[in-house]
Amino acid sequence: MNFANTPSFTSQGLGPGARLILCVLASLALLVGDSHFGLMDRARDAISVLLYPIQRAVNLPLTAGRHIGDFFVTQAELKQENDRLRSVELAQSGRLMRLQMLERELAQLKALNQLKVGRSDRGQLAEVLYTARDPFSYKIIIDKGLDAGVKPGLPVIDEQGLIGQITRVQPLTSEITLIINKNQMVPVVNLRTGQRTLLYGYGGGVEVRYLSSGSDIRPGDQLVTSGIDDLYQEGIPVARVTRVDRPAGAAFARVLCQSVAGVQSSRYVLILPARSAMPPEPAPAPEPAVKKKKKTTDEDAG
Repeated sequence: MNFANTPSFTSQGLGPGARLILCVLASLALLVGDSHFGLMDRARDAISVLLYPIQRAVNLPLTAGRHIGDFFVTQAELKQENDRLRSVELAQSGRLMRLQMLERELAQLKALNQLKVGRSDRGQLAEVLYTARDPFSYKIIIDKGLDAGVKPGLPVIDEQGLIGQITRVQPLTSEITLIINKNQMVPVVNLRTGQRTLLYGYGGGVEVRYLSSGSDIRPGDQLVTSGIDDLYQEGIPVARVTRVDRPAGAAFARVLCQSVAGVQSSRYVLILPARSAMPPEPAPAPEPAVKKKKKTTDEDAG
């Protein structure tokens, strides 16, 4: 191919210098016209609309990377905040439980103090330390002992009623046998009918025994201490009748009861003094004197 005869495009028309001058003049005219008359506003708007998708496409990786980084940072911050709030919630729950326990103990102490003030005898407030080693013995240990003048046999109550009796005393502590112990027995009276009977523990609960099937007793009856012994004072609430069974042909009814006191939940108790001193044992009756018959002789008879 012969390039010698090919026409040169650069040699046609205006020369480069003239073209440069024309471009400079056109640029100046556009600048002056745009600054004074806003000739290029619409052109710029159209060009910006055309170039917007390209700008979004170019910025998309950077924007996506920034959003992903923000997502992971936000997740980490949320996890830290969640852990912190969970720890605060656990701490607040523990404080709330302790506060509720303190409020319950305060209410119990107030009730016992009012009960103590309202009684004519002198009672001693005591705190329950722990339960006995054998949970089936239904015994608790309190913080009053010989140093406080506690003696075996003293009745113990809470703000609701009778819970047991002092059975063992040590120098600094004492043992209370609860009324639900199978070896405990309390003389009680039915407030509704005035009938006296005996309430026995059976290991976890209480029941009335040896009550004839025809006796007037029914669920809901209140049983209080009868005061016929020298231990329990009269009128201490003990139990409430919950069920009465009268088997056909049986001589005795089966009466199940529910203790009214918190025998296994009270934190503070009131130790009552004995009602009176035990009566002395009667002295044995003296043996009758044997009269000696005087021997008579024949001489005396004469």
